Amino acid sequence: MGIIGAILLTLFLGDFLWWWRADRVLRRMRGGGPWRVPLGIFMAAQAVGLGLVLLDRRLDLDLGKLLTSHWLTFIYLWHCLLLFPMLLLWIPYALARALVTGVRRALENRTVPGGAPTPSGPHHLTRRDFARLLGTALPALTTVGAAAVALWQIERFRIRKLTVELPGLPAGLDGLTIAHITDFHVGQFTRGAVLDRIVAATNDLRADLICYTGDLINFALSDLDAGLAVLRRLHATHGVFLCEGNHDLFENAAAFRRRTRDAGLRLLVNETAGVTIRGTTVQILGLRWGAAGHGAHDAASRGDAAIAGSMRALLTQLQPGAFPILLAHHPHAFDFAENIPLTLAGHTHGGQLMVTPGIGFGPLLYRYWSGLYRQGPRALVVSNGTGNWFPLRTRAPAEIIHLTLRRGPAAAL
Repeated sequence: MGIIGAILLTLFLGDFLWWWRADRVLRRMRGGGPWRVPLGIFMAAQAVGLGLVLLDRRLDLDLGKLLTSHWLTFIYLWHCLLLFPMLLLWIPYALARALVTGVRRALENRTVPGGAPTPSGPHHLTRRDFARLLGTALPALTTVGAAAVALWQIERFRIRKLTVELPGLPAGLDGLTIAHITDFHVGQFTRGAVLDRIVAATNDLRADLICYTGDLINFALSDLDAGLAVLRRLHATHGVFLCEGNHDLFENAAAFRRRTRDAGLRLLVNETAGVTIRGTTVQILGLRWGAAGHGAHDAASRGDAAIAGSMRALLTQLQPGAFPILLAHHPHAFDFAENIPLTLAGHTHGGQLMVTPGIGFGPLLYRYWSGLYRQGPRALVVSNGTGNWFPLRTRAPAEIIHLTLRRGPAAAL
């Protein structure tokens, strides 16, 4: 089944465990009966939806036809942000509480003949009951609120303008513009009209170059035609160039690469392409994802060792006298991009869920996660991505980056 399948199955069973627990609380409370119906509808929708996701990994279902993006939003938010953390907290608590209760009752039965009497009479809503009711309802209400925010923002993106000074920039390239796009994740959450808006917004920038840094599709090769259609509609004065991302390779790396190239797109997999701009040769380098001969799921395809190995092979192709620009899906390639003045990367989604610009999943998982970074004369620009694999973003808005390169002062070297 694999790790992902095991996690999905665990969450599927967790749905029923949480449903049983919440329903039990409502049945034991006075006035809790009417709340069991909306609880049942909510949990049934979650369990059925996750069941379809689980079956899709085994039966190759077309989730786009079975689940709407609204339904998928609820499924992702409930299971990733609420159910999983709740299970991690509730299961140890329930076990500890059951142990303490069992010991206490055993001691009471030893000291009081016949055990403690069972209270009788009508059950009134106590503060403890109210806390339990709130604890039962709050996760579902939080999911609804988060889904409303996610559905509002899921088709929105910003144009982020950055000026990057590079001391080694040839005079002829001063003022060069690049539209940096990445991480469309065409599929479950990025599809339909938003793709047309991305094309229009990117083309309106009238950039000299368009650079795409991976994750064109979210997972399924069945979505590749839609993704390729988007890239083929993009126009820049000196062309569109792209590298691959890990999501592109999940189903079949060879098929993704072949079909992308057959569509007439310049996909660079540890390869380079040259273009002359204002009399200066610009060399675009595209870094493959991970190590050669390994799939996106293989351990050898992840981590700095794999990135460093691929970078070593790519750097042997540097052309003397050309101005190099590196396209790398993973931003950590910047640390191994010797003598390359500009690196463009994606992958991080800006941290996706950030509390502040410096607190969140971005700095927790990556050395570089959003915006402009520098090491001496070299610069890295990491985009938050234009699409979504997860429906909710906080302080990490989707974006298209519009870069303007400027010749920096020699003192910056």
